[in-house]
Amino acid sequence: MRILALETSGLSGSVALLDDQRGFEFSCELAAGQRSAQALAPAIHDALKSTGWSPRELEAVAVTVGPGSFTGLRIGVTTAKTLAYAIGAAIVGVNSLDVLAAAIPPSDARLWALLDAHRSELFAASYRVNTAGDWIREDATRECSLPTVDAWLAQLAPGDIVTGPVLAKLASRLPSGVIAAAEELRSPQARYVARLAAKRLAAGERDDVWNLVPFYGRLSAAEEKRLATDA
Repeated sequence: MRILALETSGLSGSVALLDDQRGFEFSCELAAGQRSAQALAPAIHDALKSTGWSPRELEAVAVTVGPGSFTGLRIGVTTAKTLAYAIGAAIVGVNSLDVLAAAIPPSDARLWALLDAHRSELFAASYRVNTAGDWIREDATRECSLPTVDAWLAQLAPGDIVTGPVLAKLASRLPSGVIAAAEELRSPQARYVARLAAKRLAAGERDDVWNLVPFYGRLSAAEEKRLATDA
């Protein structure tokens, strides 16, 4: 199956193409400032052109749905839905923290995937490897938790692995024995979006193009202020 994957949950972004049946994979990073509604479509065009694929050959479009940047998620999900509808492809949404986890080699340790939720809070999820060698969220009922930084640090135990771009700010605060993932593995990448989507599709799962929406993980500051005012 030929899959186009988009990752726009953070300040940067990436595009990937995957043909899981032929073992082909292509990915590229978006240039600084290219994660915008105007720039993402040309980046997709260039990726398809570089591989010789036409849009109509795509069988699925995959995209990170959150948590993450409000603006980035809206751009990525809207672009993915528009393209999938236009070409009649399946659409698959993937959790941003699951994408971070997928980049880490399997081990017996507990893995934490993190994104900066700002206001001294984190989007966080913990993972264990299943019998198939895949990282699976320990709490499968939740997309993520929203702890304060201090509350999350208190949950760590020696041997835990931690990943995510927010480690640039938190690495020095990790307790002794906690392992920070290699720096090159700490950002969500579209190639892992594609791989996770391929597994969902193989299991017969896909999302509805009309109902797929970003998962922001929290209200915006403006929404919280409005609710406080209304109360």
